[in-house]
Order: sequence, then structure tokens, then C-alpha cells
Amino acid sequence: MRAFYDSKSKTIDDQGIKRLFTQEEKYKTWLLFEAALAQAQAKAGLIPMEAAKQINEAAKVENIDFEEMDRIYRQIGHGFVPFLKVLVKACPGDSGKYVHYGITTQNIQQSSQLYIVKKVHQKFMNLLGQILNNLSKLALEHKDTVMPGRTHGRHAIPITYGYKVSVWISDFINAYERMVEAEKRVFQIMMGGAVGTFSSMPEVGLQVQNRVAELLGMYPMDVPSRNISTHKLEYMMNLALLANICHKIAEEVYSTTLEEIAEVSEGFSKGTVGSSTMPHKINPKLAKGIIANSQKLYSLPGVGMYSAVRPYEGDSSSYMLFDGILEESLELTTEILLRCEELTRTIVVHKERMLHNALRNKGLDNSEHVMMKLSKKLGKDKAHSLMYEIAIKTAAEGEDFYTNLRANERIASEFTDEELREMIDPRNYIGLSVNIAQTQAERAKEIAKKIFLQY
Repeated sequence: MRAFYDSKSKTIDDQGIKRLFTQEEKYKTWLLFEAALAQAQAKAGLIPMEAAKQINEAAKVENIDFEEMDRIYRQIGHGFVPFLKVLVKACPGDSGKYVHYGITTQNIQQSSQLYIVKKVHQKFMNLLGQILNNLSKLALEHKDTVMPGRTHGRHAIPITYGYKVSVWISDFINAYERMVEAEKRVFQIMMGGAVGTFSSMPEVGLQVQNRVAELLGMYPMDVPSRNISTHKLEYMMNLALLANICHKIAEEVYSTTLEEIAEVSEGFSKGTVGSSTMPHKINPKLAKGIIANSQKLYSLPGVGMYSAVRPYEGDSSSYMLFDGILEESLELTTEILLRCEELTRTIVVHKERMLHNALRNKGLDNSEHVMMKLSKKLGKDKAHSLMYEIAIKTAAEGEDFYTNLRANERIASEFTDEELREMIDPRNYIGLSVNIAQTQAERAKEIAKKIFLQY
């Protein structure tokens, strides 16, 4: 695999995804398509039904002589013909002469790859459901855990951690909807022959292609051109967008685990070593793996863009490249999603530290709250000017916000001491954080349930 490994990769259950990237899985899928093609052609009357049955029985990995296939490959140098020759040899009687009838290499290879992508996609969607379940629990548990909201790396106004998680939930649900909506475009098969015109079987070509798609639970290409790659690009871009959400979470975890902030930490197993020289190191391994693999993934759709524009009806320099970058996209996404699932499930939230940080500026983060209360009496513009003066004086000179508020005659005349203390308490100015967290937690739970039923 071409994903970035660290020791964490060896301790994460891959949920059966990585076996789908093996050579054996690729050969199984080629055999599956050759068998489905024979069945479809027999139903259309193009080849004998008995031949299709015999091809179907022979098209099993255990019947293929891989040593002979490798010998033929070294002799002729073609990547697919040796496979066909040993499959033909495995077929009884004269049924072998109907193997791969009227189509070309790329029809099987590109269709098979997208079939494998679909199987991996189903695993990804299940992982997405697990992540949404994790986030649902996290949002509910911390719907009223007060912390600083931050913009431009500085304190803004208070939020709750549950609200922060609700942002991630909303983003993931959008990703889920994109992935589902794209399935009908991405998981397509082609059986159109050398250039996609069904020239070798014009009378039944469309019928055969439709039947193969039906047998394998996929979609037929309207124009089965070997030179269409935008559906693969769309899927890689969707993976990149999905990874980007995981990446955003990882970046925030990475920065807020800093001892100076210490609002969250990754789940830690006793015995884990962070450094060969610094015994105290407990590193954010899950977050850094997500960050590294995401950054590499983002580059792949761009590479595909340049390759997708190769001219004419087919070019191996294009689909050979797509064969590699599509698989690499899946590998990278696997590493990202597995880590994100574990991270969202095991993250430790330090509620006291979050409140401590929200109180760090002694109420200054609630200057908007005071301003909005004052606006009812002075109007927004005057209230903003007055609060700006007090807030900047407090921030620039390191003074106490409450003291400066009380020192202003106009404010002192409008509000009591108790009212001012209430207004500058971050726990009293979190807007709809709790409501949004609850709503999105329920939404995440429902989408996760839907995903588990669907995939």
C-alpha cells in the first residue's frame, strides 16, 4: 500500500478493506466479469448457452494456472492476454473459444476496477456510518460543555463542544449525500469493444452490456468509451472532500492537544511509545496519520485531470495511470477513515480545561453580549463604539473587563453589578449551541442507521 504508515497502522482493524486491494481479488473480479459476459451473450443468443455454463464453472481462481500465466507474460509482454489464455485452457471442451467474445481488454479491466471500487465504497460508507454514530454520542454528551469559540486563531465568543462536533456532523452528512448521489455515475461498466461502438456485436451489444451490469449490480455506460474518465475523477474528488473533513478534525485535535491548550487528547493505550529519546512523549498518532494521508490524497485528482484529456478513443498512458491513482486514492482513504473512526470513538474531552480557557479572558469574550444588551438602550452603532473602546483598553492594557465596565458611567447607570457579571459569564452566551448539537446528534444517528441498512 502506498499510504503513509506509522506504527498505528499495525494496530487498527482494517475491517476487511485491504484484502480488496490484492492481486487475488483483481483476478477473481476479472473472472467474474468474463463469466457474466458469457452469460449475457448466451441469453442474447450470441454464444451457446452450454458454453456460457462451462465458462462460468471454469472461471474460478483455483482453476487458473498462475505459473503458466506468468510464463506467457514474460514471453509476450501483454498484461491481460496471458490471463485469457490460461482461462481458455481451463474451460472444458470447445467452450474456451467463446471466452472474452467481441470485447477488448479495457472493457474487463476498467469495469472490474470499478466493481472493486464499489466493494471498497460500501466499506467506506459503513465506516462513515460508524463515524457519524461516534459523533452523535460526542455531540450529545458535550452539548453544554462550554469552551471558547475561535476565529483567526483567537477567542471569538463562547460555544459548546457539542456545537463544534455538530459542524463536523453536518459536513459528513453532506459527504454521505455526495457519495450516494454519485454512485449511478461512478459504478459503470463498459462492454462496447475496441472503441465503444459495439462493432463486433451491433445487434445485441447494448442488451449484453445491460445484462452484465444487472448481473453485477452496476450501471451500464451510455457511451462505453475507454476514454471517459470523469466518473473516476468525480469519485476521487469525493474521497478528497470526505478526507478533508477528517483532516479538519485531525488538525484541530492536533493543535488542541497542546499542553498549553489541553482541551482534548487522543485515547491512549498504556505501553504506547511516542519517542525513542523522550520518554514523556504521548503523540497524537491518529491525527498525524490523517493529516499526512489527506495531504497526499489531495494531489491525485489533479494528476488525473491532466491524464483524462488524452486524445482519441483510447490511450493506455491514461488508463494505466488511472489504474494506479484510483487504487492509491482508495488506499489513502482507508487509512484516513480507519483513523478517524478510532479518533472520534476514543477522543478524551477535558471539560474543566475547556471552561478554564473560556474564562481565561475574564468575560472579555462576551463583549458582544454586553453590546447587544446596550444596543437596546443606545442603538447598535453607539453601543459598538462604546464597547470597542472598553474592550480594546482591556485587551491592550491587560486590565480587568468587569472593572472597566463598572468604571464607565453610562454602563454603570444601565446595569447592576449582578447583571454585568451575568452578561460576561461565558456559560450565559452560547446561543443555540445546545439545540444545534442535539438536532445534529439525532440527525447523525438517523443517517448512520440508514447507512447500516443500506450497506
